[in-house]
Amino acid sequence: MSTDYHVLIEPFAERHFIKNFEKKYKGAWDITLKALVQEFRSFDVLFDRNIAETIHDGPAVKICKTEFKISGRNESRHGSGNRCIVAVRKNAAEVAVLLVYHKSDLGRAGSETAQWKKVIKDNYPEYRDML
Repeated sequence: MSTDYHVLIEPFAERHFIKNFEKKYKGAWDITLKALVQEFRSFDVLFDRNIAETIHDGPAVKICKTEFKISGRNESRHGSGNRCIVAVRKNAAEVAVLLVYHKSDLGRAGSETAQWKKVIKDNYPEYRDML
């Protein structure tokens, strides 16, 4: 049985790359975001389906990376290049969406992982030591 998580989209995530998705995909983004929130409500199931990857698993917080595709587009989750970084706050039964991005949003300097970790460290000091 999966925990019923409360899903929170952090203001940083909303202000940055999510705005790009809204402009680029319009109505398809609204459907995609609703689907992501619904998936994240049962986040534990994503591990069974190999959709989520654990980056850090501490006693109170688990940092994970997931892949997603835009609704109505003929592409796979992995092939889309779209990713979410989330913090699963275990004690609060909450999934906080920290970053939603397409891998080209992060630039080309260094690896994708190094780039998103830097964004998280620079904008979420509470997770800095977990990455």
